[in-house]
Amino acid sequence: MHFNFYLLRGLRLLLFPFSFVMALVVMLRNKLYDWNFFKTTSFNLPLICVGNVSVGGTGKSPMTEMLIGWLQEDFQLATLSRGYKRKTKGYLLAGEGTTALEIGDEPMQFHQKFPHVAVAVGEERIVAVPQLLQDRPDTDVIILDDAFQHRAISAGLNILLTDYSNPYWYDWFLPSGDLRDERRSVQRAQIIVVTKCPPDMGPTEKQKIIQRIKLLAHQQVFFTCLQYATPYHILTAETKSLPAEAAVLLVCGIANPVPLKKHLEKHVAEYHQLSYSDHHIFSIDDLREMEKRFTQLEHNEKLLLTTEKDAVRLLKFGEELKRLPLYVQPVQHQVLFGEADLFKKAVVDFVLHFGKTQTHA
Repeated sequence: MHFNFYLLRGLRLLLFPFSFVMALVVMLRNKLYDWNFFKTTSFNLPLICVGNVSVGGTGKSPMTEMLIGWLQEDFQLATLSRGYKRKTKGYLLAGEGTTALEIGDEPMQFHQKFPHVAVAVGEERIVAVPQLLQDRPDTDVIILDDAFQHRAISAGLNILLTDYSNPYWYDWFLPSGDLRDERRSVQRAQIIVVTKCPPDMGPTEKQKIIQRIKLLAHQQVFFTCLQYATPYHILTAETKSLPAEAAVLLVCGIANPVPLKKHLEKHVAEYHQLSYSDHHIFSIDDLREMEKRFTQLEHNEKLLLTTEKDAVRLLKFGEELKRLPLYVQPVQHQVLFGEADLFKKAVVDFVLHFGKTQTHA
C-alpha cells in the first residue's frame, strides 16, 4: 500500500500518533549502532546490499537480477534473503527440488532464473553468511536482498532504492506513512536509485530530484524506469506478445501493481484484476476462482497474466495449470539518461577493488 492512495490516506492519518512511537524506536536503534552499543560485523568479501527505507515495492528483485546480470560472467555469486513468508526457519540453501514455500517467492525467482547462482535464505544474516560461505567456499560476491535495515552486517556497497511516485523525502514513519527507517539513514548508501520513473523523464526534473536528495561526497544517484518484456507461458516458457485486442485477467499479489496496470492500460483492449496481498500463498480455491473469472470474460481473445513473483507461488499446481493460458510478465529496470554503463562500472569497480584474494571471515 502507498501513502498516496487517497482512500487510505484518511485512515492512515488517524494512526499518526503511533508513528511517533515507531520513529522513537527506529531512531534509538540507529543511535545504539552509531554509538557501537550494538555491534556491526564486516566480512572479508564484497557484500552488496539492495534495500530501501520504506515498505512496499521499490523494485528490489529486478535490481538484484540486474546486478546478477552484470556480475555473473566474471564472479561466483550468491544471494542471501530473509525468505519472507516461507514455511521454514533458519538458514537454507536452495537446491534441486526446492520450492517457494521453503525459501520464499523472491529467492525462488532468483533460483529459477539463475540456477548457477547460490541462493540462500536466513533470518539472521550475520549467522547465514558464514554458513553460506561454508556451503559455497568459492563465492566471490554476496548480494544481500532487502538488508539495508540489518545493521548487524556492514555491507561494502549499499544500493538504496526509492520509488519516484513515493520518495522517502516526502514520507513519514509507519503506520501513517511507509517509512521503516529514518531519512538520515540514506547517508549510509553509496548508490541511490530513483525507480519507476517516467520513461520520458527530462533532465530538468532529474536535477530537481538530485538537489532534493542532497548527495554527499561518497554518493551517486541513478534513475530507472520499468521495462516490460514479452510474456512467457508459466509451464512451457513459450513467449506471446500481448495482443492489442485482447482481454486480460491479471492475477497479482505484489506490493505495488500500479505500474503493471498502467502498462496493461496502454497495450490491451481491457483488463480485469484478481488482487491478493503481497507474498500471498495461493490455495486451490484461488485457482478455481481464477478459472471462473477467466471463463466469464466475454472476449474473442483473452489470456491470464501474472507476475514472476506470483508465478513461483502458482507453480505448485502443476498439471492443473495446463488448462489455463497463464502467462508470466517479466519486468526489469532500464537505467535512464544513458547512465547504465556508469552504474555498472560503480558496481564492478567496488567488487574489483575489494580484492578477491582476501580470506573469507
